[in-house]
Amino acid sequence: MRKNKRREATTSTVSKRRTYEEIGAFWDAHDLADTGRSTRPASFDVDIKRSRFLVAVDPVILREVRQRAATRGLSPESLVNLWLKEKLAG
Repeated sequence: MRKNKRREATTSTVSKRRTYEEIGAFWDAHDLADTGRSTRPASFDVDIKRSRFLVAVDPVILREVRQRAATRGLSPESLVNLWLKEKLAG
């Protein structure tokens, strides 16, 4: 397994860069109009399997949730979801 965390991409046809980081850096500094090259249509599917919902939480409660989650080695989101599942099942 590679230890290098840079994700490899095939060479980008417009930017001529090889990694996603390099391609991103190129497009951060350039505009499609700057390239003077023709493009071709692309099609792809997006399969979104996860949704996030924002819920307001009292700051005092959130502080306690963060502390309890840290002692269990969980993210606050994971702990809240676990507690909600337990509450709804009971």
